[in-house]
Amino acid sequence: MAVRETFRRCVWLLSWIPVTILISVILWSYYAYVVQLCLMIHLLMFHVCFGMFSWAFWRSAFTAPSPPSEEFQLSLSDKQRYAEQDTPEAQRQILLEISQKLPVHSRSASGAIRFCRHCQLIKPDRCHHCSACQTCVLRMDHHCPWLNNCVGFSNYKFFLLFLTFSWLYCLFIVATVTPYFIKFWRGKFLNYSSVKLHVFFLMLVPGMFAFTLTFLLAFHCWLVITNKTTLEWLSAPFFPHGPDRTAFDVGLKHNVLQVFGSQRRFWLLPVFSSDGDGQIFPLRGKPLVPNPGGFHLTGTCEEPEKHMGKYPSKDSTELLWDIQFETRTHLHLEAEL
Repeated sequence: MAVRETFRRCVWLLSWIPVTILISVILWSYYAYVVQLCLMIHLLMFHVCFGMFSWAFWRSAFTAPSPPSEEFQLSLSDKQRYAEQDTPEAQRQILLEISQKLPVHSRSASGAIRFCRHCQLIKPDRCHHCSACQTCVLRMDHHCPWLNNCVGFSNYKFFLLFLTFSWLYCLFIVATVTPYFIKFWRGKFLNYSSVKLHVFFLMLVPGMFAFTLTFLLAFHCWLVITNKTTLEWLSAPFFPHGPDRTAFDVGLKHNVLQVFGSQRRFWLLPVFSSDGDGQIFPLRGKPLVPNPGGFHLTGTCEEPEKHMGKYPSKDSTELLWDIQFETRTHLHLEAEL
């Protein structure tokens, strides 16, 4: 037990190394620009860029990921029922019954309800478990080692602003240091070796970061306007009608509002303003088609209306899938008995 705890603490300390490196580079850039180079005519704008960049970085790195609410947690009785089942099919049946009261639409690749065994909860749409943070994260995008934090519903806007302000910060440094870099190459700083070194690295380091951030920022802007997360870009989410990469794309305006919120005066500030609660998302219309596993939906769209009391949060396609999935599970259990 002591060895495991020691190992866990070592991993925790190692996870902060990238953050420490990034903070060190930020502090060095401030020292080199303000103290060593001391470009008085640019200091005001430099501090504006540095302040917004640092603010967004702080909110991105130290805003805790949002976990699902208690309604998605299994109750003690449900946990006991789930643990008592001997077969995966029986456990799926338990989860299916519980999910009818929850606003969940996405499924696993096999068509089952998405369940986190570590957190003992039914995952809301777009929620995933992060092994590094040891928790389920609402609208999880990815785990960022440079922040040592999960980027998700609670801080995705902060992360976008962090990318934007860091890109502007790097471009500003490169643009204002370039004339002095040219003088360096012409030999006009021969008597100031320390200044030469700082000027050289103020061109090199921010230049490399700006080049990399250009592609990363463009990628995340594309994710915002198409309403995808990095995980959904890598693997399409599954629904009763099959995998659908555009399921959450509800138009450019509404996609942007989900991330930045309806109060535009807060868009460029690292304060939380995103719409919704991170658990329920509007969906595009879904056609009534067979599921990818070859299990065809039968009946008409009117049939599930009889079960609306039992399935209050489901649409017609999902109701047909759940009814058929429930029937198939019962038949399989009966065959085993």
